[in-house]
Amino acid sequence: MPSPQLPTPEEKFADAKRLLGLPRIVVICGSTRFMAEMAEADLRETAAGRIVVKPGCDLKSPHGLWADPAEAEALKGRLDELHRAKIRLADEVLVVGDYVGDSTRAEIAYARTLGRPVRFTHFEADPGA
Repeated sequence: MPSPQLPTPEEKFADAKRLLGLPRIVVICGSTRFMAEMAEADLRETAAGRIVVKPGCDLKSPHGLWADPAEAEALKGRLDELHRAKIRLADEVLVVGDYVGDSTRAEIAYARTLGRPVRFTHFEADPGA
């Protein structure tokens, strides 16, 4: 008789979210050139009863935290890893904007390898369409 399969960490996490009665969690992805559109998507998703996580830093806008080029590069790596964690946390991904660059394309691919559904504000931006 085969031994029962233990649940994966992902299955345990999904069960915990269900037991806690958490609403769906949506992570917003896209180029930081669409920060205003991300804020609008956040508003709409929140009003629809979803928990929203999204990029919190726009490295293209000047700020003292990333004024030094070396620190900006190091921060970019940390933010990329943080965003992958947000994708793991989320139940689904919403890609905002009509342009998908390399970083967003990688996030979409990552989400799809995890089995996360991916929605687009602009269907034509889907690199898999």
